[in-house]
Amino acid sequence: KLNILLSGISNLLCYKISLSFKVNCSKPDQPSLLAALSPVFDLMAIRPVMNQTTHTTITMYFTLYGILGVVCSVHFAYYYHHSFLFLQWWTSEFSRWDPVQCGTNNISIPKEKIWLPDIVINEFMEENKAPSIPYMYLFSDGRVHEALPLRVVSSCNLDIYAFPFDIQNCSLTFNSYIYYAIELKIILGRDAELMTVFSKDVMTTMGEWTLVDITAQKIEINDKSGLYPDMLAFYIRVQRRSIMYVVTLLLPSCFLITLDLFSFLLPPESTDRSSFKMTIIFGYTVFLLMMNDLLPITGNTIPLINVFFSLCLVLMVASLLETIFITNILINSSDFSPVPRWIRILVLNVLGCLVCMPRRREKPEGSGTEAAVAKAIRREVEQQHKGKQSSEEWIQVGLIIDRLLFGLYIVFISVSFITIIILWINSCSQ
Repeated sequence: KLNILLSGISNLLCYKISLSFKVNCSKPDQPSLLAALSPVFDLMAIRPVMNQTTHTTITMYFTLYGILGVVCSVHFAYYYHHSFLFLQWWTSEFSRWDPVQCGTNNISIPKEKIWLPDIVINEFMEENKAPSIPYMYLFSDGRVHEALPLRVVSSCNLDIYAFPFDIQNCSLTFNSYIYYAIELKIILGRDAELMTVFSKDVMTTMGEWTLVDITAQKIEINDKSGLYPDMLAFYIRVQRRSIMYVVTLLLPSCFLITLDLFSFLLPPESTDRSSFKMTIIFGYTVFLLMMNDLLPITGNTIPLINVFFSLCLVLMVASLLETIFITNILINSSDFSPVPRWIRILVLNVLGCLVCMPRRREKPEGSGTEAAVAKAIRREVEQQHKGKQSSEEWIQVGLIIDRLLFGLYIVFISVSFITIIILWINSCSQ
């Protein structure tokens, strides 16, 4: 009895499907068409194919309307805010009619009246916050068209090494949770280049991001059985608008490091230079604390801009330490012991010529009575001011070292900045 009952239900279902394959309208108007589609609405729970071995093809594409921003969570997971219009097409074999007999080629129906594919995006982290659209279009040849606005948050693996000149590549993977590839296939409905062009034309909300391009890839799985969900992936490449970060972060840092560089022109024996450098360091530290909110929260990768800021701070501190060292030599030179011979040779002779500060030569002595008088006066002065020559040599050593470190400071800044710029350019081009 159970087999007979099941067979009767199956026959009834097949009979109902066969009747609904071609909808007949009593009048050429939409109310008659809607009434004729009532048996089709009763079949909304099953996939709309006459033969269950036939797969349903879902054609999809989307238009990106806005890039709302990127947020980092406490676990260093990046969430990508975006809004777009998602469109998909499929064919219902249950709902076909003669447009002349029914008076129209298409009709809008509530979404709860017809079968819908369970297409999801794997990267979604929050529910859709866009307003829902309760209707969809049904065409006379059985095609079904659904337009779905989406405003969602999806996970994205961001590489912030080149911040603020970074280009990010976030993916959206569409697939079904219930149906296998033998039952439901997903294909691209519009060329990816056209999707990029249309998205750029209608994009209104970009914030700090600008769209570079959209590409699509059909994910192929080497499984002939087809017992896997069919997947279609879209890759959205966006570029950060770096002008704000250049103006608010990079340029002030460059100005301050340049100011610290030119502070070497101040007299090293005075305390003005050290006070000036300490003021620059204090101001730069306050600047970094104020601009900390603009910097990305780092995870496994340290942004290159953080290295740049650390390098600037290290150079400022190093120049202050050098100033303290040189000032101590120049002010306390009279208390030092005579300059060792190796320092006199290395610094006064070799490095002095290298930095264009050769050792001072003694004036030639006169002849006759003038020479004798000069020698007597000199002997008296040397006796009264013992150690003056040693003090002058230490002062000369300090000045030579100061100029040498000034040159090294310029070279190190130039090499470091050029290296960072090259790394930035290479990272952006990859």
